[in-house]
Amino acid sequence: MILTLVLGIVLCVGIAIFMEKIVPLKFNRIISLLFWVVIIFLSYTLYKSIVGPVEFNKIKVERYKKVIKNLKDIKAGELAYLEINRKFTASFDSLVRFIDTAEFAITERRDTSYADVEKNRAFGLDPQKGGYYIEEIIIDTLRFSSVKDSLYGNSDRYKTMMNIPVDEVDPAIFELNAGKIEMNGTIFSVFEARVNKDVILNDLNKDLVNQEKQIQSVDGVNGPYVKVGSMDDVDTSGNWPKLYDSAGNQ
Repeated sequence: MILTLVLGIVLCVGIAIFMEKIVPLKFNRIISLLFWVVIIFLSYTLYKSIVGPVEFNKIKVERYKKVIKNLKDIKAGELAYLEINRKFTASFDSLVRFIDTAEFAITERRDTSYADVEKNRAFGLDPQKGGYYIEEIIIDTLRFSSVKDSLYGNSDRYKTMMNIPVDEVDPAIFELNAGKIEMNGTIFSVFEARVNKDVILNDLNKDLVNQEKQIQSVDGVNGPYVKVGSMDDVDTSGNWPKLYDSAGNQ
């Protein structure tokens, strides 16, 4: 496209100069003006075709950072919900209530062993000189810690993590699903939170948005959604590259 625009501009300039030499003077100004208008239009189009994708990518990255930050908070809440309730939830209301009230059990694990009285008696063994012992792992609960404080500290951002941070006046909500899948005879709990790129980039160039939705790259957010988790696989990771996991994007 860029090559076509450059050739068009060169052609129009050449025609404009040529027409100035052969067209009668009374028509010369009108025709030249028309050609120069076309030249200016093509030049502007060429400029936008070069600068447009650069500006698009800049805006896209900044918006993705905000969206992914919320998705990370959703993931943290869901993993805590799974740890305590043995399943994920598809309800943001339930997730927020859980974060407000639930507590992690802080535990300590220790190994212990003691003589197996029955075996030692049956075989006439002395526990002091060998014999059979039973090995056990004991888990002691030391205290409880608030899920909210453990995951989000003094922040209450988890109360708005379901909002897609693009339109602050009337924000859309992430799609949230949860369920179970069977893999190799084992049942696993799964969840997925996602948003279509159309929602995030709704005011940008539609052709560039469509290209972005089809991207498949190690440096890009692949596919039509920005998402974390999966309803088709045992996977709680996000579909974004490491660029969005750097220290400045936490």
